[in-house]
Amino acid sequence: MHHNEKECECTGDCAENGECNCKETGDDCCNENNSGVCDCDSDDCCEDNGASGCDCDEADDCCCDGGNIQVNKPAPGFTLEGIDKEGVKKYGLSDYKGKWLVLYFYPLDFTFVCPTEVTEFSKRLKEFEKLDTKVLGCSTDSVHSHKAWLKELGDLGYPLLSDMTHEVSKRYQVLLEDEGVAQRGLFIIDPEGELRYQVVHDFDVGRNVDEVLRVLEALQNGGLCQVGWKPGDKTLKEK
Repeated sequence: MHHNEKECECTGDCAENGECNCKETGDDCCNENNSGVCDCDSDDCCEDNGASGCDCDEADDCCCDGGNIQVNKPAPGFTLEGIDKEGVKKYGLSDYKGKWLVLYFYPLDFTFVCPTEVTEFSKRLKEFEKLDTKVLGCSTDSVHSHKAWLKELGDLGYPLLSDMTHEVSKRYQVLLEDEGVAQRGLFIIDPEGELRYQVVHDFDVGRNVDEVLRVLEALQNGGLCQVGWKPGDKTLKEK
């Protein structure tokens, strides 16, 4: 069993020598102030391979809920219902092991900026496929809302996920709790389940798919990519 550590604040009887020792899934010793270390030992709490850190598929089954996310650390695990042209089914981070993944959050269906982003990812999907990369969109809307919206947008070629419980948006730290919607967060996750890139936009500003593809290719390149690097450019050499 691997130990998956998440940052958290230890309170009450759980705190021991400045660390948060959560031996049972019911030990609710972490909160969202994110300080200290939560050491999850329970089989119900952590994945054996550690590929997605502390994999909390239920709101109350893990003491690590609310920990910080960070580039070059395991991406938070998730399992959510989603919809595409084939219908509704569940999608999980573990389904994409061995693939690159672009996971993006958007505020709401049937709005103004969101459909421009959602459809642009669809138009550029073949470019992501050439890079062995899957795309997932996600909002706090229901799958029924997604289904109705897709009648307007048409087949996207990739799924829209439903985070109605807000747990995944919160885990990726893009949830505006007062409004119950996700910010425009975008995350690139590598084939090992590690978070390699994250960005969050203001509601009023759509994301640039060209830039997402540029960063994705830079990450896959594996070299030192200078400012403004684009595919075909030389990379820097370490001294």
